[in-house]
Amino acid sequence: MKFRLYNTLSRTKEDFVPYNPPFVGLYVCGPTVYGDPHLGHARPAVTYDLLFRLLKALDYKVRYVRNITDVGHLEHDSDDGEDKLAKKARLEQLEPMEVAQYYTNRYRDAMKRLGVLPPSIEPQASGHIIEQIELVKQILNAGYAYESNGSVYFDVDRYNRDHNYGKLSGRSTDEMLSTTRDLDGQSDKRKSYDFALWKKAVPEHIMRWPSPWSDGFPGWHLECSAMSRKYLGDRFDIHGGGMDLIFPHHECEIAQSTASMGHEAVRYWMHNNMITIDGRKMGKSLGNFITLEELFSGDNELLDKAYSPMTIRFFILQAHYRSTLDFSSEALSAAEKGLERLMNAMAALDKITPSDKSTVDVSKLKDECMESLCDDLNSPVAIATLFEWVKVVNQLHDGSQTLTAENLESLKSQFRFVVTDLLGLVPEMEKNEEELIGGLIAMILDVRKQAKEEKNWAVSDKIRDELARMGGSIKVEGNTAIISGVKQLTGAQVNAPDLRAGAALVIAGLAADGYTTVDEIGYIQRGYENFEKKLQGLGAMIEKVDSDKEAQKFKLRVV
Repeated sequence: MKFRLYNTLSRTKEDFVPYNPPFVGLYVCGPTVYGDPHLGHARPAVTYDLLFRLLKALDYKVRYVRNITDVGHLEHDSDDGEDKLAKKARLEQLEPMEVAQYYTNRYRDAMKRLGVLPPSIEPQASGHIIEQIELVKQILNAGYAYESNGSVYFDVDRYNRDHNYGKLSGRSTDEMLSTTRDLDGQSDKRKSYDFALWKKAVPEHIMRWPSPWSDGFPGWHLECSAMSRKYLGDRFDIHGGGMDLIFPHHECEIAQSTASMGHEAVRYWMHNNMITIDGRKMGKSLGNFITLEELFSGDNELLDKAYSPMTIRFFILQAHYRSTLDFSSEALSAAEKGLERLMNAMAALDKITPSDKSTVDVSKLKDECMESLCDDLNSPVAIATLFEWVKVVNQLHDGSQTLTAENLESLKSQFRFVVTDLLGLVPEMEKNEEELIGGLIAMILDVRKQAKEEKNWAVSDKIRDELARMGGSIKVEGNTAIISGVKQLTGAQVNAPDLRAGAALVIAGLAADGYTTVDEIGYIQRGYENFEKKLQGLGAMIEKVDSDKEAQKFKLRVV
């Protein structure tokens, strides 16, 4: 299937032809890690995650690189002001890398909750200072940069005589000159639109490295040119980011790469549009800034309730990535209802009884959605197609349409592929389920604590060891027990040679993801009459069986 995408450089849709098929190099500008991830971070992450998933579905072997900016990004993005991360570190009286690590972890956690796949490589700017210094040397040697008082600046005029500075953004140097500040000799730059490749650090600047020119730090634009080249080579296929990066960041990247190598590095430039609130760009200075954690918790005056990560993902995918996406509680509520309809249809597929004939042709679902996504990631059309098939699922459910067992399995497979594998939408655990699991785990810990207080070490250690087999890790400090290692336990085959240990492990099995088989249940049977029937009455999927064969039948029956 042919894939077409809009190239910002040519301002047209183009057939995607990689440099070295089936291999694809994809570079996307990641976050500057000095604050909590927000809705503006979510859109490019979800957009290029969709691209990553689609390319893999088209059988390309993708190396996806997304950087972490932890140095060089100054407050005003114009080679002046304080480093954003260093400023945060100073205000919080922390080491800069401590701040960077904290917000990097926060970003990764938020992306995971949004269903964003991790990139192949996630390099940090601070870990590639050597590569950036070498790139500055190459640009200086080519004659497209100059040193001034320990700093090194890119010579835009010199470059523009040989190449076209502004080809990506459509700006001219005259326009840039009229829109930048006249520094009247207060700067080391020759022209106000020249940009820093290396900045000499003032005495109070925390983040600095030695270089041939001064103790200082790299310019913001340098890192992406250096790291994309290191991990994707001198030429690679796609460079993505938000449209706010077209100028100056990506324009500068093109200039740096061309000046150092004599040719451009990137074939296709992709840019997602911005998120607005009531038609205005989201920003801290405007007071309409919403973090992802606030969205997930509902703790923001702009929100009427909390919204799940999958709702946020669905909300983003409902709009084409090149169109603006206007945020409101009403729009999120609509997305929530749409997602619920889609997930209900997915669940309903498992409840449909096959027939001896098919009245619906199910062969087109996957192809129709793939065709839409291959047209410049047109996720709104793909989602609209899915909802047409939701109607079909409802008809199958009420019996007005029928499918054979083979065609029903095909429809299930296609739905899972499009919804889960391509769009990255998965059913989410309900709040009451989370609370139930939390309560069950607390009960397990109470049982273990009681056993330890009674110095019944065998029971206590048995619970610990068997829980470890399910993926849990227990550490006891005084009167506090800490479970770590996984968000949720995983089903396993465990033994229960004691009443309390057995009951605790049954509870753990009910809380775990997957199936748990508890062996040696004699103590449970003697201690709790009709144990499994009482739990069944509460809605538990549990059954006493006498053989592995019967256990397998039970699994098949409840699936």
